[in-house]
Amino acid sequence: MKIAVIGTGYVGLVAGACLADLGNEVVCADIDEAKMGMLRKGQIPIYEPGLEELVRKNISEKRLSFTIDTVAACRDSKIIFIAVGTPQGEDGHADLKYVLDVAETIGKSANGPKIIVDKSTVPVGTSHSVRNAAQRHTEHSMSVVSNPEFLREGSAVRDFLEPDRVVIGSNDREAAETVAGLYRPLGCYILITSPESAELIKYASNSFLATKISFINEVAAICEKVGADVVEVAKGMGLDRRIGRQFLNAGAGYGGSCFPKDVKALRKTAKDAGYDFEIMKAVEKINSLQKKLPVKKLKKALGSLVGKKIVVLGLSFKPNTDDMREATSIEVINGLLRKKAEVIAIDPVAEAKAREIFAGIAYSKDVYSAAKNADALVLLTEWNEFLELDYGKIGAAMRSMIVVDGRNVLDVARLRALGFRYFGVGR
Repeated sequence: MKIAVIGTGYVGLVAGACLADLGNEVVCADIDEAKMGMLRKGQIPIYEPGLEELVRKNISEKRLSFTIDTVAACRDSKIIFIAVGTPQGEDGHADLKYVLDVAETIGKSANGPKIIVDKSTVPVGTSHSVRNAAQRHTEHSMSVVSNPEFLREGSAVRDFLEPDRVVIGSNDREAAETVAGLYRPLGCYILITSPESAELIKYASNSFLATKISFINEVAAICEKVGADVVEVAKGMGLDRRIGRQFLNAGAGYGGSCFPKDVKALRKTAKDAGYDFEIMKAVEKINSLQKKLPVKKLKKALGSLVGKKIVVLGLSFKPNTDDMREATSIEVINGLLRKKAEVIAIDPVAEAKAREIFAGIAYSKDVYSAAKNADALVLLTEWNEFLELDYGKIGAAMRSMIVVDGRNVLDVARLRALGFRYFGVGR
């Protein structure tokens, strides 16, 4: 099958490479010539385990190509995936400008019937808007399918090739079945729905997971007041199959490009429909408060933070990515700088992104040297290398042995035995 993927950001590049790996002939189009040049050489502009190897393999086998000629890509393909950004506007709405621009291009370039696949995260009703935008520029039939992505940064290739489910929404059953056929080699469950249901499934899924995180963070606050351990509480809850253990991890708040944006978008969708989504208000508020916890705990431990040397372990919003969008580290580091603390940050892959965000902090590649005369360590991203450190050696180098574990992943008993004052979340 000849497929075009318009947009080579995180979603588009993963989708294009994986669809090519399934045996399709895929062309990925983008307006950024410099990026296209990199990709033609098999070099990818983002950090995502396994993706570079997949891109290179499918370029070599001539199933994957890259172009800036969007018109030609659309004209030569029967199925066209829209995978451009939908940045959030000030009112909470997703900005559909880029999606609708692509839809118009598809209509103007159409030389026959096309199936347009919405892969971008879009609000309810976008399927109709996309069809109208394309159809008014052509007499050829334009069918639209909503096919939301459920990729997790750090495991996106596996998530695409081993999905829990594939959701396909369309009022055109034939088009829906055609797109479903692309995924049948994966042997996964394929749910075909209305376009409205498919669009809402994406927002509802991410918002529910964000709700689980905020719920356990509220439980963590209670744990600190009554002397319980939220890790034990979450384990006991998660053993109930109706609840499950995933996303019941208390910590210093969620971030990334999906959860914050999708929670806001679901609230806005509800408001536009005349419904006030109270739970989502609470989820946002709780998450905002969680991101302030590490600085509060440092103030409790150290008093004034003026001139205190704080080592921050982890900058990206989660491990196995360099993505810093809505990362907890941004709130924490800015909070420390406002308190006039001295900050040294360490992250295996996100330092370059961090340098674009922060001024007035230092960076290090080595935790042991950074810890010399440090007043505290703050762990914000649970990279494996931070879990396997020699904390005895680190503690010996520090001025005061204080650890704030923003992800509840360190060995509390071991650290306390070494002489550290340990501050977790709900512990």
